[in-house]
Amino acid sequence: MNLKTIYFLPFLVLLMASFISCSKQEVKWVDKAIDVAEVQLAKASKVYTPENNPRSIYPNGTVRLTHIRDWTCGFFPGSLWYMYELTNNESLKTEARRYTEALDSVQHFTYTHDLGFMLYCSYGNAYRITGDEAYKNVLLQGAESLASRFSPQVGCIRSWDFGEWQFPVIVDNMMNLEYLCTTSQISGDSKFQEMAVSHANKTMANHFREDYSSYHVVSYDTITGNPIHKGTHQGYADETAWARGQAWGVYGYTMMYRKTKDQRYLEMAEKIAAFIMNLKNMPSDKIPYWDYNAPNIPNAPRDASAAAVTASSLLELSTYVADGDKYFRYAEEVLKSLSSPAYLAEPGTNGFFILKHSVGALPNDSEVDTPINYADYYYLEALVRYKNMLNKK
Repeated sequence: MNLKTIYFLPFLVLLMASFISCSKQEVKWVDKAIDVAEVQLAKASKVYTPENNPRSIYPNGTVRLTHIRDWTCGFFPGSLWYMYELTNNESLKTEARRYTEALDSVQHFTYTHDLGFMLYCSYGNAYRITGDEAYKNVLLQGAESLASRFSPQVGCIRSWDFGEWQFPVIVDNMMNLEYLCTTSQISGDSKFQEMAVSHANKTMANHFREDYSSYHVVSYDTITGNPIHKGTHQGYADETAWARGQAWGVYGYTMMYRKTKDQRYLEMAEKIAAFIMNLKNMPSDKIPYWDYNAPNIPNAPRDASAAAVTASSLLELSTYVADGDKYFRYAEEVLKSLSSPAYLAEPGTNGFFILKHSVGALPNDSEVDTPINYADYYYLEALVRYKNMLNKK
């Protein structure tokens, strides 16, 4: 051993000790978040029932429950599956099965576009994790029901059957496309992915402004297929950037790149991500205001659900590009903020939801500054992705 090596050894030891210490600190907040989430979901699965699982909390403090026809009914079962994936807690797997299988009849619903949320988050995760063919069969029938809402003239899946729109398509509908693409893969029938690609292309052409912020709702003429109105239903105003809408967009196009390897989708995802990440009025903790153009910023309510969806999508996006570390680090900051006392519930509180401070539809005075089940779902999905990525590093 030469003299240089002898002098360098203490420095190397200190460097390794520092790295190990930093690694433990990094893992510490993740492990704490998972521990809290496990306690909350274990308690929730016993307090609530599959027919009435938790959606949010009313202003008076009582828990708002879902029913089988509610668009959010798949998020709680899906959260249980992610929690099982994070912990290998067999009792949570049992509960995940129980809450998932209560949604069996959803596969036949044709009145809603939300079957991706309702079935893919529940049955999709169940099938992915267990390989149970019974779950696959439900997914296939549900995809047929969803496909019934596709219009060849418009090239999209119809979102709503209410209101004065001719053929409304909301940016949220991008989240259904993973369900359709996966169904094509497991069934061998390309029609579902063809619908998804058509919908993604039409949305890319008409939903986004020059800065890659998104309209919430685009209404199409049912004969020509041309857009006739662009606006919002849950954002502040027609020309503002509703935060969760931007999150749906970056998530949807990142996922569509994974499913198709179409470079246009990757470029679109990066442009929407750049819009979000470069916002001058983004709070320092990276948890967005409910609308990026809300009139009372910085006193506008935050939306943890938009943050969770964004974090999950940016983690995936980081794996597809050479400079992906910028997306990983941004998502990591978001997750650390969501895992802080400001947003992460104390065990046994918060109606057994995991996160606090989400916003559903502020213009309708619905679910403002409350826990919401889809915030928990995408937060857990992001933690699964984050842990898997750490394990590969």
